Amino acid sequence: MSKKTSSKTATKKSTKKAAPKKTAPPVATPKPGECPKGGSHEWTEEGTETYCSKCKEPKVAKSKRAAKERSAKPAKKVKLSALDAAAQVLESSEQPMNAKAMIEALATKGLWSSPRGKTPHATLYSAIIREISVKGKESRFKKKDRGSFAFNG
Repeated sequence: MSKKTSSKTATKKSTKKAAPKKTAPPVATPKPGECPKGGSHEWTEEGTETYCSKCKEPKVAKSKRAAKERSAKPAKKVKLSALDAAAQVLESSEQPMNAKAMIEALATKGLWSSPRGKTPHATLYSAIIREISVKGKESRFKKKDRGSFAFNG
C-alpha cells in the first residue's frame, strides 16, 4: 500500500517571517572645510606646518594663482573660415572678385584650403549671398556684378 499525502499539507509554506537584516548606521561625511571629528577644524601651527589639533589633517595653502595655472589651457591656433578669409582677401583687393578667384587667392596666401571639397567656390558663393541677404547693409560683402563681390567697408 502506498501512502498518499494530502496536497494541502505538502504545499503549505512556513508562516514565519525572516528577521530584518541589521545594517550599520550611515556614516556622516563631513562637508568641505569641516573636521571629521565634528565641528570646524582647529588649526595649530608647529614650526612650518599647520594641522588640525582634532583630526591631525594638514592644512593646505590654497593659492588663487596656482588654481589658475592648473586650469590654464594652451592657446589653440584659430583657423579662419572660408568666409572670414574671403573678407580679408577682398579687403586687400582693389577690384571685385568672383568666388573661384577668391578660392585661388585664399590658397596662395595660405589663409584657407578646402577640406577635400569638390566645389569650394560654390560653397563660398552661397555663404556670401547668405550673409548679404541676412545682414543687408551690415554685411562685409557687396555684390558688384553678376558673380563678383567687393568688400563693403
